[in-house]
Amino acid sequence: MEYNLADLFESVVDVVPDREALVYVDHPGTGAERRLTYAELDAAANRIGHHLLDSGVRPGEHLGLHLYNGVEYLQTVLGCLKARIVPVNVNYRYVEEELVYLYRDADLVALVFDTEFTDRVAGALPQAPSLRHLIRVGAEAEGVTAVSFADAEASGSPERGFPARSGDDQFIIYTGGTTGLPKGVMWRQEDLFFAGLGGGAPTGEPVKKPEEVAERVAAGGSGITFFPTPPLMHGTSTLTSFIGFHFGQRVVIHRKFVPEEVLRTVEKEKVTSISLVGDAMLRPLIDALEGPMKGTDCSSVFSVSSSGAIMSDTVRRQFQALVPNAMLLDNFGSSESGFNGTATDDAGPERGFRIRVNSRTQVVDPVSHEPVAAGEVGRVAQRGHVPLGYYNDPVKTAETFFEKDGERWVLLGDMATVDEGGVVIVLGRGSQCINTGGEKVYPEEVEQALKSHPDVYDALVAGVPDPTWGNHVAAVVQVRTGAPQPSLEDIQSHCRTRLAGYKIPRQLVIAEAIRRSPSGKADYRWAREVAVAADR
Repeated sequence: MEYNLADLFESVVDVVPDREALVYVDHPGTGAERRLTYAELDAAANRIGHHLLDSGVRPGEHLGLHLYNGVEYLQTVLGCLKARIVPVNVNYRYVEEELVYLYRDADLVALVFDTEFTDRVAGALPQAPSLRHLIRVGAEAEGVTAVSFADAEASGSPERGFPARSGDDQFIIYTGGTTGLPKGVMWRQEDLFFAGLGGGAPTGEPVKKPEEVAERVAAGGSGITFFPTPPLMHGTSTLTSFIGFHFGQRVVIHRKFVPEEVLRTVEKEKVTSISLVGDAMLRPLIDALEGPMKGTDCSSVFSVSSSGAIMSDTVRRQFQALVPNAMLLDNFGSSESGFNGTATDDAGPERGFRIRVNSRTQVVDPVSHEPVAAGEVGRVAQRGHVPLGYYNDPVKTAETFFEKDGERWVLLGDMATVDEGGVVIVLGRGSQCINTGGEKVYPEEVEQALKSHPDVYDALVAGVPDPTWGNHVAAVVQVRTGAPQPSLEDIQSHCRTRLAGYKIPRQLVIAEAIRRSPSGKADYRWAREVAVAADR
């Protein structure tokens, strides 16, 4: 047995076949539920894996998942892994032109799609000639020849009987980031298991052998329910689901994020661990708990973890006042590195996003790749279990991955410093850094200060060309419902006690809503366009 995700899943199935593995609630939608035990999910994944092989999709070829959250998503990922077919996530917000790029760049030969996206899929297909097998989830899809998911399931054997697998089998995560075209991060499954899934124990000692995953499940009990609330199409939720499976515990998913329905499910299913993306998801939960869902029993929740965006101090305090038993964790990581560390207790607007990193993470000079001295700015890098590179992009791979001291490293886009105690202070993405009068300003730091203002619901920061300063700092702000609209002077006065003078916004734009991805990630391109347009 190797560190292959399908092998590890099957080993867990064999020790807890009758334990509930997956609960799906169709929100928003019918509210219908589906519940699968480990044995049932295993058989369902076998059916899809065999159908794909029987339909001519070969091991090593790529299948796209163009789906909302659902049983079909995780079932197909597992089926692909069992059949050694490479699963590739597709952002369901992409329009036709973006889909053409991704379908072609990823060399997709098969696609599982929600019929809600039929028009976009049909428009992209003529320019993606390698796509030869399509499976639809939902009603009949006009204009696209596709097998229904139900028929695909029915045609495949529920038994295993797949060829031997390897830890070298691949898993590709396409990441759009905040700028640029999406890139496919190629992971060996063994590396992803240790870097992204914590080696079978994200908060403890990683396993020493593959068999130990099932041994730990057999020796332990049930009682943990994971609830990844962001879209599965973003790596974090899929990886969180697999962490739950490798623990032999229960995973709950919704079709989409609806705060009131999330809280109803937390109460009904006794959810213990919620994962989300920063204030964009946590604040709506607070609003619901203070409003229509007041009195919801959230006492089962012991952890709320955020990835992709940090939770502001104000929002953290509000949530903890409502759910005092919950531990709030800001995780630091990326599609290119997996998990790097967790924010310290004293992280915040005044002291920055401070993280205790694992032993594989350093802050290095981006040119020499040598560790920076305390107080100097460098880029976060990780060694050991790192991806193979970017699919179909040797130039970007060469820029991002390097060899040092006999080990492979990945250079992340995050700029950071290190203090005397070894704590890493993350400044922000280098690509978003604003140069104003020769000083560097990282949007995340300013956004933290803005979101601590009592009238600010959400905020993004961007640089706007300025004849005097080169660029000036612009704040795009969404005002809290019912709150007075703050003036630029109000915002500046508030920030002045939290930020150096050159970081204080010189422009304020009030937006009806801050634009973010479905997972809550910032849309900095939009923020800059809005700020530049308002400055004319």
